[in-house]
Amino acid sequence: MADSKHLTITLAQLNPVVGDVAGNAAKARAARAQAKADGADLLVLSELFIAGYPPEDLVLKPAFQAACRAEIEALARETADGGPAVLIGTPWVDEGRLYNACALLDGGRIAALRFKVNLPNYGVFDEKRVFARGPVSGPITIRGVRVGIPICEDTWIEESTEYENVVECLAETGAEILIVPNGSPYTREKNDMRLSVSVARVAESGLPLIYLNQVGGQDELVFDGSSFALNADRSLALQLPGFVENITTVRWTKGEGGWSCKGPVAPVLDGDKGNYAACVLGLRDYVGKTGFPGVLLGVSGGIDSALCAAIAVDALGADKVRGIMLPFRFTAQESLDDAAKLAKALGIQYDVLPIAQAVQGFEDILKPVFAGRERDVTEENLQARTRGVLLMAVSNKFGSMLVTTGNKSEMSVGYATLYGDMNGGFNPIKDIYKTEVFRLSTLRNSWKPDGALGPSGEVIPPNIITRPPTAELRENQTDQDSLPPYDVLDAILERLVERENSVASIVSEGFDSDTVARIARLLNIAEYKRRQAAPGVKVTRKNFGRDRRYPIVNKFRDTGKALPEPDHALVTRSGRGSAEAFEG
Repeated sequence: MADSKHLTITLAQLNPVVGDVAGNAAKARAARAQAKADGADLLVLSELFIAGYPPEDLVLKPAFQAACRAEIEALARETADGGPAVLIGTPWVDEGRLYNACALLDGGRIAALRFKVNLPNYGVFDEKRVFARGPVSGPITIRGVRVGIPICEDTWIEESTEYENVVECLAETGAEILIVPNGSPYTREKNDMRLSVSVARVAESGLPLIYLNQVGGQDELVFDGSSFALNADRSLALQLPGFVENITTVRWTKGEGGWSCKGPVAPVLDGDKGNYAACVLGLRDYVGKTGFPGVLLGVSGGIDSALCAAIAVDALGADKVRGIMLPFRFTAQESLDDAAKLAKALGIQYDVLPIAQAVQGFEDILKPVFAGRERDVTEENLQARTRGVLLMAVSNKFGSMLVTTGNKSEMSVGYATLYGDMNGGFNPIKDIYKTEVFRLSTLRNSWKPDGALGPSGEVIPPNIITRPPTAELRENQTDQDSLPPYDVLDAILERLVERENSVASIVSEGFDSDTVARIARLLNIAEYKRRQAAPGVKVTRKNFGRDRRYPIVNKFRDTGKALPEPDHALVTRSGRGSAEAFEG
């Protein structure tokens, strides 16, 4: 137990469910029981744990606020047993204002509350809409140790008048250790970013830091956990694994250089391995938390559906995945063979439902309407529409969720209609460019994440990976809209979507001007399609830290000309004093 030189802390990297207040409280109780058995002084849970994160506008409901408070109060009373204190995230209403709070439960009471100061309002975060900004407060005393509780964004200092340096305040008011509860979603290379930010806070404050993050999928977000701690000398004290729940108890000791510990260090998944693990966890939790008994997907013999099938089996197990091949007269025998090999390697239920009769039926129905008009892409797209109808029918009949299979490259430019690309409930590769689809497929044949339920070894037939991809004609496009090679397409899209570069700047890097202009045009006109697409796992962080949100009705087009330089001489600049005088 705690004394002046020791503090034992249990870190509970858990998977809460948004809105399941009672279920989240039960998880907290189970974690506290383990912490008590480990002889811990303190159990730490993640940001807004009792509510689940992010609760979005659900947190504005008075009934939800009351349910969260009631469970917090119940948990607080249970700490009268003399066991470990609990640091838990919760929404909290104080004097009519709603806060993102962290409550210390100890001795049968809510011993202290701390409110989040810096509210993120970028990317997937919109906390300024729902929470009030908390005051900057000093540390709280836990078993004789002064602990600072900056909540998530409170450690991500920006050079802005809106941001308070919470860590600096905590250090100046006597904090000995920093504990940071987080709801930090995964994006590629996010671990390096978190570590860099945390090292900077340790260097500035001279204090050790515990970074406790939640794990699990919530709608399109995936939280990877990957919690860690840093000693005051910036050395890594411990590293918890990513993408799995974990409860670890560590003993901190106070020496001449302050508090330190030496805990387990698990390997961190990032890059392609991190993205694959995120796709698996995102699909698993979306299906599990929404209550679907399993999933089905159209298996075309192509690489997108093959990767999605592998992800689904790794997430749910082969017994909960069904693949359906829907061949038409243009379907190559090679595709039929590869789809069958994939299904056998993964061990999933597999059905072949020829669609020629159904497509012909649609064409017959439309003949009176289309009389006098030549065949075009409209009739070609009846294949895709027919497949979508049949897949949704099987989904409805058996209650299984339809997994959609459109990759980010083709979704971006409106080339996604076949085999459930746009229909269905969830898309695990929605944020995965086509070039990465190939990399992840190759990776999966030699590796799978811990906890994956699929078979080891080669599960995606090599022919699917090595066969050259072909872009098929889609609706509202003509032959001149054919796609460039995927490595070129993805490089252009990454600059247009993630970086928001101008057409001229992309061309200046050596890309063909006509190709860049065509891809920019396709990206613009496909906005309405993307709005109709199923939700899916997010793994990409934009350079500007915010999501892409563009109007569907939008007449602006980047012409590709060099951007005009602003004429500063035209602007009359007022001093601050004159502006204030003018305002009255």
